[in-house]
Order: sequence, then C-alpha cells, then structure tokens
Amino acid sequence: MPKSRAPFISSITLKRDKVPSFKEYPFSIPAIRNLRELSLPGPVTFLVGENGTGKSTLLEAVAVACGFNAEGGSRNFRFSTRPSHSGLHEYLRLVRPPGRPRDGYFLRAESFYNVATAAEDQYGVLDAYGGRSLHEQSHGESFMALVLHRLKGHGLYLFDEPEAALSPTRQMGLLAAMHELVGKGSQFLIATHSPILLGYPGARIYLLTEGAITPVPYTDTEHYVITKSFLNNPEGMLRELLSEPSETDSDGGAQG
Repeated sequence: MPKSRAPFISSITLKRDKVPSFKEYPFSIPAIRNLRELSLPGPVTFLVGENGTGKSTLLEAVAVACGFNAEGGSRNFRFSTRPSHSGLHEYLRLVRPPGRPRDGYFLRAESFYNVATAAEDQYGVLDAYGGRSLHEQSHGESFMALVLHRLKGHGLYLFDEPEAALSPTRQMGLLAAMHELVGKGSQFLIATHSPILLGYPGARIYLLTEGAITPVPYTDTEHYVITKSFLNNPEGMLRELLSEPSETDSDGGAQG
C-alpha cells in the first residue's frame, strides 16, 4: 500500500451534552445514541450494518459538516431537490489535523441523478466528468466517469453505497481507482454493503448495530461470511432458503 498523509478527519465525536433529546430522530437511532468518538486512523474507513442502523445518516451528517451539499457533489454544488437531511451535523465535532484537502466529493448513490443534472444544466462542468453527458451513460458508467475523471487526489471523498450501480468487475475497478487516489494523499469514508470494497487492505471497518459502533475485522463481517458461505455451497444454501415450510411451520403446530 502506498504511503498516505495524515487523514483530513482523524475522529468524529457526538456533542452529547448538546443533544436536545435522545428520544428524537436522528439521536434515537441506537448507533447514533451510543456514539461517542469514532477514530479514523487511516486513509480508508468503512461503515457497515443492516439497513436502518444509521450508516447513511451518519455519513450524510459528516458530509454536511464538511461543507458538502446534502444531496451530493463537490463543495461548489448548492442545489436542493427535496430537503430531507437531519440536523445531526450540528452536533458532530470533527477533529481535523493540520492541512486541508485540495479536492472533495460526496457521492450518494440514491441522489446521483440529481447531481448529474446539476452538473450538466446548472454548473456546466461536464468536462470534469470526462466530457460526456452523465445522463447518456448507464448508472455504473456515470459513477466510474466521476471516479476516473473528476476526482484528482489529495481529497476527502465520502461515498454512500457506491456499489449500488456497479457490477463486480466495476467494483474491483473502483478499488483500483481508490488505491491510486490514496497514493495521492486522499481519504475515504464509505458506507457500503459490498464484500469486494470492504476487502481494501488495511481499511478500518466499523459495524453499526442496535447497540453500538464497533470495529470489526474484514473476515468477521456478515458480508464476507455470508458471501463466502454461499459461494462455497450455493446448492445447500439455496435448498435451505427455498425449501417449502413444513406442515408444522405453516399452521402453527402439528395436527392431532
């Protein structure tokens, strides 16, 4: 792995004494409610967990706290299709070592269409994305156009489920592009479900659960374990998953 500079964000802390109520959203989300300090020691950090555990909410709050548009884009993007982000960013303290990023981007898979429209119609910056309309490409192609052409290095890059539009081959291409950008002094914070992306060497992986946010080794993630189990024995897993329920299971008890 190439050497990297110190991270642009070294830790994220919730200002717990400022929180109005832990019974109100988004502070009622268990992982957020139990957040104290999240260390980002290296160039790549992942957030993983089941749907609804707060990955995207936390990532969005970090992005807004860093000055990015809540729907995505660079810091220069200022548009709003439908304001829906929480106020969590106001209660986060980001520890930033000396030295500011020269580049930055917040990629949200669910709202990238809106970013692509703003890039073309509002800001006229298609040359930065390879010179071809992002709407004339597939979702996956437009994602990769962003990564390969727009991101320049020495940057802070926040990605929310970038694998959503990428084939396994393209996900490996994203890994290679990330590695090149890390070599240029960049930092990534990524929320993902991809066992391919999670394999980035030396990355810190945080698991968000109903109770806490804890670091977890790659091979202990559910993504790795389940994918490996399925690929090692697809017939057995499919047989178990697709088996017909027994008469006892279907009617609540044995007939007698």
